[in-house]
Amino acid sequence: RLMTAMCNGTVDIVISPGRLPSKDTRSLLLWSERILIALPQDHCLAAREIIYWSDLRNETILLSEYDPGREFEDLLISKLVRPDDRPRVERHNVSRGIIESLTSMGMGLSLAMESDIGASCPGLVYRELQDGSGPSLVDFHAHWRDDNENPALKRFLDLLAERYPSPPPAPGE
Repeated sequence: RLMTAMCNGTVDIVISPGRLPSKDTRSLLLWSERILIALPQDHCLAAREIIYWSDLRNETILLSEYDPGREFEDLLISKLVRPDDRPRVERHNVSRGIIESLTSMGMGLSLAMESDIGASCPGLVYRELQDGSGPSLVDFHAHWRDDNENPALKRFLDLLAERYPSPPPAPGE
């Protein structure tokens, strides 16, 4: 909905997880966050500091219908390619806060971003999710229309570029 609003000119900029492909927009990588698994404190995986995606195979994962639920599900599919290796996913039309409550009640596990743990739910623990190459990350990007001439947008993009400078090009680029 936000991308549609941006394309219609109702919204000047969208900041979202993942890169949203569109030929008429530009994007700027802002930051990355680790993906965590939220689980009840008495769950058998809670004793581990690090949990691997493959450890989720026989679990139920609770996801919100709202952002970043779809990104989480896409990430889950990319990490566990074979359908029989994937956990059972339950999607709910509720906020992430309600998903945390359901998780604390033992209804399943849930995926969370690193920034979510500041407002943690009693009875939950958060553990880092990793694959063979280390922590799993989600990149956040700013997206805007190339033809948007709003001066406030230009100033905001300058501020973002100052706060989140692009890495220098690799040698030979």
